Amino acid sequence: MSMGMKKGMKITALLLAFSTAFTSLPVQAVMITTEEATAPVAGDAARAHLQALLAREDVQAGLARHGVTADAAAARVAALSDAEAQELSQRMDSLPAGGSVLGVIVFIFLVLLVTDILGFTKVFPFTRPIR
Repeated sequence: MSMGMKKGMKITALLLAFSTAFTSLPVQAVMITTEEATAPVAGDAARAHLQALLAREDVQAGLARHGVTADAAAARVAALSDAEAQELSQRMDSLPAGGSVLGVIVFIFLVLLVTDILGFTKVFPFTRPIR
C-alpha cells in the first residue's frame, strides 16, 4: 500500500467514526395495547366525520350558494392535516343542534380559502398562493 492510500483510508475511517458518534439518535420502545394498535387514527376519524357532514344536502346547498362545489370541499377536507381536521370536527360538534348552518358553511369556506391562499390546494381561481 502506498503512503497516500494509507492516509486516505485513515481519513475515511476517522470520518466514519465521527459521523457514527454524532448521528446516533436516542430510541425509545414502548409497549402498546391491541386496542391502541388497531384503533383508527384520530385524524382519519375526524375526516370521516367532516365528510359525513359535507354529504348533508343542506350543507351542500349552502356551499353551492357560496360558489363551492361538494367535490372541492371534500378535496379540501382530505388535504387538511390531522390537527386541522380534529379542530374543525370538534368545532362542528360544539355547534348547537338547531344552530345556523350558515355559520358552519362560512367557517368551512374560510378554512378552504386560507388553505388556498397558503398554497396547500388550488380550488378558488381568484386566489394566488403566497409562495
